[in-house]
Amino acid sequence: MSEMTKRERVYTAMSRQMPDRVPKSASFTPAIQEKFEKATGATDAAVYFDYDATGVGFAGPQEAVDWSRWYPQGLPEGTGISEYGTAHKPGSYYHFFQLDYPMKNVTSVKEMEEFPWPDYAPAYRHEHIERQVTELHDAGWYIQGCVGHIWENSWQIVSMEKLMMDFLEQPDQAAYVLDRVTDNALIMAKRFAEADCDSLLCGDDVGMQQKLMMHPNTWREWLKPRWAKVWKAAKEIKPDIQIWYHSDGNIEDIIPDLIEIGLDILNPVQPECMDPEKLKAQYGDRLAFWGCVGTQTTFPFGTPDEMRATIKWLIETAGKGGGLFLAPTHVLEPEVPWENIAAYFEAIEEYGRY
Repeated sequence: MSEMTKRERVYTAMSRQMPDRVPKSASFTPAIQEKFEKATGATDAAVYFDYDATGVGFAGPQEAVDWSRWYPQGLPEGTGISEYGTAHKPGSYYHFFQLDYPMKNVTSVKEMEEFPWPDYAPAYRHEHIERQVTELHDAGWYIQGCVGHIWENSWQIVSMEKLMMDFLEQPDQAAYVLDRVTDNALIMAKRFAEADCDSLLCGDDVGMQQKLMMHPNTWREWLKPRWAKVWKAAKEIKPDIQIWYHSDGNIEDIIPDLIEIGLDILNPVQPECMDPEKLKAQYGDRLAFWGCVGTQTTFPFGTPDEMRATIKWLIETAGKGGGLFLAPTHVLEPEVPWENIAAYFEAIEEYGRY
């Protein structure tokens, strides 16, 4: 098979067809980036390892927000605040941080209406996207536009405890927050589709190690229709845009629902929680899989030989006939040996050509 561009390769694989080779990528924490630079002398892993996908996004807001009303107790030095007001307070271990929530004590929709909600509509936030997409397409890249999260952004505004309780006791408050976040996701989804992005990158961590963190019917009531609305809006503009959805953990209970509302690509398929070979057998005619290489097991605790065997097995099973993009199931943490990272890329090169 002749050599494909990155865009052709990923789009073909994620359309559940045979590319020239298995596409790949990885994400590094700062400690792993240091290991990479020391081992290779390079600074850009995407270039050095020839990643197959990249992304575009919205510009940040031009005006700063005064968050003092929402954090009257103050925040420690070094705290960062997201566009949705979530405080990222300094942690005590590696790159981790602690969260605080601006509307955790709010008791009415009226108060929620007074919150400084971010505005994604102004042209300065997205007028650059067409130009970026054109330039990246000309360079051969497969491009993802990141819409972000609905469930995660929402609970990180009011706290997970409050949002879960509001589902039951204050549904008007839960709906208000989710709808405001969904409205912004809609703006982003439409603009990425208009700009000719290849994929819409979105997701919510709703899975735990063995099951969903909420009843499947709760997810179906509160989150399924909102994601359906976002995905439909994008596909009405660009019917062939590929929908990419992320959730850690075991989310087998809702995979059929995700397919029903338009999912094309499931990420990250944690092998410690869900069996990639089993999912390929069940859903491989309707879903492609992105990830599959365990960051709880193989990357930190396997040997290079075990890594090579894992990659070979994944290509022969989850990648049979196409439909596989290999990647770690999460960002690579500091305890991952460099030898396993090198073995990961070497094995894809060795076994990943169809």
